[in-house]
Amino acid sequence: MTETGTSTELLADQFAPHFAAMQTQHLVVDAPVTQAYAALRALDFTDVGGGLVSAAFWARNLPERWKNRHHKMPRHRTRLTFDDLAAGWEWTILGERPGTEIAIGVGGKFWKPVVEWRRIEPENFLAFDEPGYGKIVQSLSARPYGTSRSLLTYDARVVLPDAASRAKFRAYWTVAAPFVKTVQAATLRTIARHAETAGQA
Repeated sequence: MTETGTSTELLADQFAPHFAAMQTQHLVVDAPVTQAYAALRALDFTDVGGGLVSAAFWARNLPERWKNRHHKMPRHRTRLTFDDLAAGWEWTILGERPGTEIAIGVGGKFWKPVVEWRRIEPENFLAFDEPGYGKIVQSLSARPYGTSRSLLTYDARVVLPDAASRAKFRAYWTVAAPFVKTVQAATLRTIARHAETAGQA
């Protein structure tokens, strides 16, 4: 789903107007918004690196690797863009305002050691409220910041429909929140690096 227009409403507000948790990171980029958004839209999530990020992903996936220890694990991906996520994973592209913002979302029991993911199509996302499942909305945007720079924003929200899920999530979030913050910051730095490099080419 692609949206255009001059509305200032965030796609994150559209798909997660009420949420149990929210974490937002910003970064000023030394590149115009056209370059910043182009780098954002072409982001390869496998390029988001750093020792701490890699270690955090490794630790988070330990339960799943243990569960599948007697089975051949899938090959490590060499590329993972927004479109790859939507095509081959449970994530879906909820909406896009070309040149400004893209939002992706997924459902699941993501507080469990081995996550149970649920794909939810954009037209059903806002109304989905099955007890025992939560929803994640992640919005990345680029907006002008002065005359020649851009402001990148990574907005992550969690929606939980019932008290039992909220209670389980609270315990998980105490541990996961710093990890999410680290990944958000590393993602923005990766986008900024590509945007600024494109301006030097």
